[in-house]
Formats: sequence, C-alpha cells, structure tokens
Amino acid sequence: MSSWVLSECGIKPLPSNYARPRTGCPTSFPSVRFGALRPREARVAGIYVGSGSRKWALNVSAPVRLPSLGEDEEGGEERVEAGVYRVEDKGDGVAAVLESGWDLSAPPPFKLADIKAAIPKHCWVKDPWRSMSYVVRDVLVVFGMAAVAAFFNNWFVWPLYWVAQGTMFWALFVLGHDCGHGSFSNNSKLNSMVGHLLHSSILVPYHGWRISHRTHHQNHGHVEKDESWHPLPEKIFKSLDSVTKLLRFTLPFPMLAYPVYLWGRSPGKTGSHFDPNSDLFVPNERKDVLTSTACWLAMAAVLAYLSFSMGPVPLLKLYGVPYLVFVAWLDLVTYLHHHGHEEKMPWYRGQEWSYLRGGLTTLDRDYGWINNIHHDIGTHVIHHLFPQIPHYHLIEATEAAKPVLGKYYREPKKSGPFPFHLLNVLRKSMKEDHFVSDSGDIVYYQTDQLSK
Repeated sequence: MSSWVLSECGIKPLPSNYARPRTGCPTSFPSVRFGALRPREARVAGIYVGSGSRKWALNVSAPVRLPSLGEDEEGGEERVEAGVYRVEDKGDGVAAVLESGWDLSAPPPFKLADIKAAIPKHCWVKDPWRSMSYVVRDVLVVFGMAAVAAFFNNWFVWPLYWVAQGTMFWALFVLGHDCGHGSFSNNSKLNSMVGHLLHSSILVPYHGWRISHRTHHQNHGHVEKDESWHPLPEKIFKSLDSVTKLLRFTLPFPMLAYPVYLWGRSPGKTGSHFDPNSDLFVPNERKDVLTSTACWLAMAAVLAYLSFSMGPVPLLKLYGVPYLVFVAWLDLVTYLHHHGHEEKMPWYRGQEWSYLRGGLTTLDRDYGWINNIHHDIGTHVIHHLFPQIPHYHLIEATEAAKPVLGKYYREPKKSGPFPFHLLNVLRKSMKEDHFVSDSGDIVYYQTDQLSK
C-alpha cells in the first residue's frame, strides 16, 4: 500500500525517508486509500475531502498514534489519538480535524505472536479431569432438574424449568464445542467420545458442526468465507423473497434458525451438516460426518421411542421446549459476538482480510450469572484468536492480553444478574444490520430503508 502526503499542493507520494515534524503543522498523515463515499451509516473510518458540494472520500488506515502536532508545555511531544478525520479546505491550505472515534479497520500495531506471548503459559494447559468435572456437573444438573419438574408437574414449575433446562442444554453444547476445538483435552479420542455424547443428546451432529465451526474460526470477519451469521452482500439480500427476509430479520424467528442452518446453511450457500458429500467437507472427512449423522439419528430414535412410551406432551415439556430455549441461546450468543456494537464493525474481503484483523472484529459479552453456567463463552475475542485455550482460562488470558490489544479490545457492558440488556442490542442490530456492499475490501453493514 502506498503512503501519501496531504499538503497545500494536493496529494503526492510520501518519500521513503522523511523527517518527523517536531512543531507546527504536520507534513504527513496516515496512509491513504482511495475509496467510494459510503452511505452515512457506514462512515466509520475515512477522510472526506472537499468544500461546498464537492466531496471525495479517502479510506484511512490510521496508526495508533499520529505524528507529533506540536509540543506540550513540558516540552514533550503532544500526542493525538488516531481516528476519523475530516479534511477541509480553509483557503490557506488543508487541515485535518478529528471528527470522532478512530479507525476500527486499521491494521493493528501488534502481531498475533505478541498477544500469545502476553498470555501466561499455564493458560494453555488442558486438564482433562477438570474438563470432565464440568461435564459431570452439568449432566447431574440436567437430570436432577428433569426429575424435579416431573415430580411437581405443575404450571408454576414448568416455565422455570424450561428456561433453566434450556440454558443447561446450551452449557452442554459449549462443552461439546470445546471438544471440537481440542481445548477439552489433548486426547482426540476422549474429545470425540465426549463431544458425540454431549452434542448428540441435544440433536447436534458433532463432526458436521465441528468442521463447519472450524471454517468459521479460520475465516472470521470475512464477508464471503465466514460461516456463522456472516453478512449478506447487497445483491443476495435483494434477491431474497419477503418470507426469507421476515424469517431472517424479524424477531424471534432468527433466534430459532439453528436447526435450519444445520440442514441447509445460510442464504447464498449450499450443503448440509448431515451430508458427507456436502461442499462443507473434504473427502477424508466423510467418515466422520457419517459417524456423527448416525449418532444424531440414534438420538432421534430414542426421542421417538420416548414419545410413544411416555406420550408426546410429557416429552415436549421435558425435552422439546428446553431444546427450543437452547437453540435461542445458541443463536443469540453467536450473533451478538459478531454484531451489535455501538460502532459498526468492519467486515473484510481480499487482501485486507487477515486472521488477526478478522478476529479483532469479534466482541466479548457479559451475561451476569450465566457466565459461569455457560462456561465463560462470553470471553469471545481471545477464544476466537486462540480456540485451543480451555474455557476455564479464558478470563485470565483475556486480562493478560488487554494491554497488548489496547483499543482493539472493546470492554463489554456489565450485565445485571441476567443479561436482559442484550435483548435491546439484538433488536437494534436486527433492525439496522441487513447487508454489506457487493464490492470493497473493507465494508460495513447497511440498512434496507424499505424494511424499516
């Protein structure tokens, strides 16, 4: 990428070696990329140039610190935070004005290795006994709550049971998810066995989902290649029929999308997590997919038997409704870890994307009392960058990495005992975050005005 100088003479290439100014007006600005003027809601990072009715847009990759803009009273260099700058023609040259915020899409001044080095070594250690203790705890709670609800069997207990049991199903999923990442233990056979038991019990095909979730982590933040709740390009969005748009962007339907995703993926993509010949998988993964599909079918057969033996209504109350609550948890958490920040987050294509930059667009969330129940999955940034870290070390690893991440880490809003504040975040994001431009290597969500 070329660097440029903004001066009274216009825009010209920046010499490879230049003196850093100590006082007065700066002679250099952040490296500049020309780009199209974005819609108002997408103007997160850029320089807008011109006077009167004539304007041009420059996309800015701002450094963490700008060059010196003078000296402070003590003789040291005065520093100005990098951010979004409006360049105005004042008649006697150009002036850069800090408008608001900072360039969220700017390449970070650190590397993945710098973050890794800041994390204590013991955070990488996987303790299979500790991991299994969480499995035992959660399974005992699941069966214990089912026994209590069946014993009392009244309509005061059932709603409480559904919410609590659905949350525990979600906790089981997170432990199976750790098995899929290999953060459960270093023993792949143990990971596979526990992962199949946990995921099959809640109707998730372990290997099919594990592989597609690996694709999600390897391509996080990439418009086309990401796998979970990735943005729709404008062309695909506008090709959707009204029913599909309703189901995707109108609550509560998106929070029940997970089973549909398992069967047919997202709009614009084909394949099934149950089909070994799907383009989700490579040939040497087909045996694994067949195994997990067979386990899923075995669980479906168990549920069918229970429906006949105990009746469909008791099974619906004991298992069916908690399953729907679990699905809502999964969709909610997955969506909010990649959407809904106060400032629109960038999505990438082409050479602008990298594993690190994509991972830095993920968000941590605070779930109050639920944090411990669902194994601190809310500490999502470090998990996305280093999915091999066990869940019980994620909080410590995040705290250790914060000094390196700096502004690239966005502190989550603190929750009360229950994360009701996230429902408004979800509602707002669903209303505003509809599609991204079909072109451009750094893009932001835009809103379909007709659907407002």
